[in-house]
Amino acid sequence: MQETRESLPPGTIVDCYSIIKRIGSGGFSLIYLAEDVDTLERVILKEYLPRKLARRGQATRIELAPEATPEQFHRGRRHFFQEAKALASLSHPNIVRVYTFFLANNTAYLVMKYEQGRNLATYIKRHKGRLSAALLMAVFPPVLDAIDLIHARKQIHLDIKPSNIHLRAGGNPLLLDFGAIHQIAKTRRGIPTQVITPGFSPLEQYYSSGYVGPWSDIYATGATMRACIGGRPPPTAIERHAKDRMRPAVRAFRRHYPKPLLEVIDWAMEVDPLLRPQSAREMQQALLAGIGRPTSELPVRGFLQR
Repeated sequence: MQETRESLPPGTIVDCYSIIKRIGSGGFSLIYLAEDVDTLERVILKEYLPRKLARRGQATRIELAPEATPEQFHRGRRHFFQEAKALASLSHPNIVRVYTFFLANNTAYLVMKYEQGRNLATYIKRHKGRLSAALLMAVFPPVLDAIDLIHARKQIHLDIKPSNIHLRAGGNPLLLDFGAIHQIAKTRRGIPTQVITPGFSPLEQYYSSGYVGPWSDIYATGATMRACIGGRPPPTAIERHAKDRMRPAVRAFRRHYPKPLLEVIDWAMEVDPLLRPQSAREMQQALLAGIGRPTSELPVRGFLQR
């Protein structure tokens, strides 16, 4: 889709931050590299500017799009602040650090620590997958540790994918973009429709009756690991549910990767959420121990529907 939103030009001052350049965008926001005008520290500045609801007006202010309602815009802005509050409450070396969030220009901004490195999705594309087992073991146990903290706080990320993992020196990962985060609920009743990323979102995330939980983030993590070795997103969970033509990783990549690692990927990517690891800690321990998928039957701890 062609980008129609006008970026803040370099040198624009927002609160105490000077825009250096735009470095990214999503459906609901624009992302800038900026600099604190007092300390000269570089930061990441995320601006709430939903593509379908708003546009840049005069003097950098945000205006509603003709087809949008104030209620839609303000509801989205509240959710943007929910992301900021969720991030601010999570202190973990592998979760992006939030400095502050504020209102300006008739919209909202989120200020995060700037970390040098590269995006995992870019890294996968450059190497056409085939990332080493050593790199996977450097990246995903820490990511799972961060996910375990999120779940311990009774939240679920719901948008884990390669483009939301940043690689610092040595493959040290940073989990990004908490725009889809929600409190863990006993049912899907009252929870808005989720962001869907084909290939990474699990089956239960597609349906209003699907019961999302920690096991949903597990599927997305397994799919992200598979993309690291296969070089492209796996088939969608919808396609796999209708007729699963995806070869198990233990057969497709057995010549190049340790069997226990591939078993954990297949285990995490079970279409039926009851058959997956039910916690990030369980998946992390299986990876670190090199034991693959346990052979004993696991107790039922999650449900597709309730």
